[in-house]
Amino acid sequence: MRAFIAVIALMMAAAFAEAASLGTAIITQDRVALRASPRDSAKQQAQLWQGEMVEIRSERLDYLQVYDYGRERGGFVRANQVRRLTLAAEEAPELLAIIRFVRETPGSEALGIGLVAAFIQAAPVEVINGDAGSEALDALGTLADRLARRASGGVNPNRSAEAALSAHLDVAARYGVKFANYERDGRMRLCYEGDAFRRVLAMRSTPEQRARAVLALTRAECVNPGLRVTERYQADELRAEVLDRVDVAALPGYLRNRVLMRRASVWSAIAYQHTRKNLPSDAAANRALTELGGINKAELTDDDLAVYADAAMRASASRWAVLPMAVAVKARATSIVTEPGEAGQTCVALVDAKRDIKNPLVRRCTYGIVWENSATLNREGNALALAVQQTDTWRELWIFRKSSSDGWTIGVLPPATTTPEVGYAEFAGWVPGGKEMLVAREASGDGKYKRNFELLRLDTLTPMRQAGDPTLLGAFQRWQDPAWKRQTMSLR
Repeated sequence: MRAFIAVIALMMAAAFAEAASLGTAIITQDRVALRASPRDSAKQQAQLWQGEMVEIRSERLDYLQVYDYGRERGGFVRANQVRRLTLAAEEAPELLAIIRFVRETPGSEALGIGLVAAFIQAAPVEVINGDAGSEALDALGTLADRLARRASGGVNPNRSAEAALSAHLDVAARYGVKFANYERDGRMRLCYEGDAFRRVLAMRSTPEQRARAVLALTRAECVNPGLRVTERYQADELRAEVLDRVDVAALPGYLRNRVLMRRASVWSAIAYQHTRKNLPSDAAANRALTELGGINKAELTDDDLAVYADAAMRASASRWAVLPMAVAVKARATSIVTEPGEAGQTCVALVDAKRDIKNPLVRRCTYGIVWENSATLNREGNALALAVQQTDTWRELWIFRKSSSDGWTIGVLPPATTTPEVGYAEFAGWVPGGKEMLVAREASGDGKYKRNFELLRLDTLTPMRQAGDPTLLGAFQRWQDPAWKRQTMSLR
């Protein structure tokens, strides 16, 4: 651990190491003018931002004469716009107290990062190796992660706010805080690289600190979207391993829920990857459902409701992996058969007693996972529903339909008419007569979330009636499939 202290002290304190002998100050406000003389009317040499460190050289009037090593420029700043530091060991407890306050103050991330750097410079090695050190690193990670989320907020800031945000990121970078930039759906997302959180996991830390660390290190939106399939699988396995480092039993209810929701999301992705690699996937899918089932909904905060819906949709997308593929399709007059298509494709053929796979009733190929165990035929024999998962978070419903004019055709029912993000569409029951069926759909995308239960026309696949609550639809009360009701996530 001594090697770690030496490395992080050098990395974090490089911005002001030379200044320590003459006195140091940290800028506490944004847009602090560095002037040529101790007068408000003096020429502005540069603009300083919260969190920056400067060397103090003298005092004149109510100004401090300082030198900025980053810009290689000297000048004067108002004394009430900085906090003077000694960087002595005796100052470390006071710095930690200020860090506790700043970490809970949105917009002060750059200042907080500078204060953590000062704490690491001032505190003795034994202090940094102890509880105070893990608390400071937890704060550093929290501040850096919040700064990254501010930069990825999607709100169009005015020029002033944009300049401040850019400056805060530059201040953080001077202290060795690293960020990764990813493009998702035409938007750039900034993510904290996570070094401080990994240090927290390596040190003696509290369950709450470890939980915050693993939640920050395993966010789905911060997984590199450019990873290849094998690399993504390895990243998901690593995320699962990191999440298991937390003892959820020792956490307060709301934080325990957050870890369980993240575990459910990650294990559902692993179930999907296992299936793609022809590995057993039932254990991973079961783990996802078990973690989701352990969530105490009474302990969900308002902010967590959307996260819970997201975790449930992810787990639902891969829930058919719980049943082995060998249980797939019961022998019937009309059923499906799968065979390999082009590289990476699976082709689905509908066959009966007269038409085999060489001459099927209808055929369609997909790069997604065909969940054969989901296939269900209606009593009239003129419709069959099949779950097909296109990504680890998006599952469609294929509906095979027979008409007197066109014979058998295949309609694809997506979770929503948005850009595919997270969601599922699933069979919920057949209505006698062979003209209607019940469907449950839930999806989020393009900033919208919707969960719907629908009575669908088979010929057009358009809803005749729909509601957000199945109890409001008489058809659902009479004809919902018992197996669907037992297994679905939509009724949570």
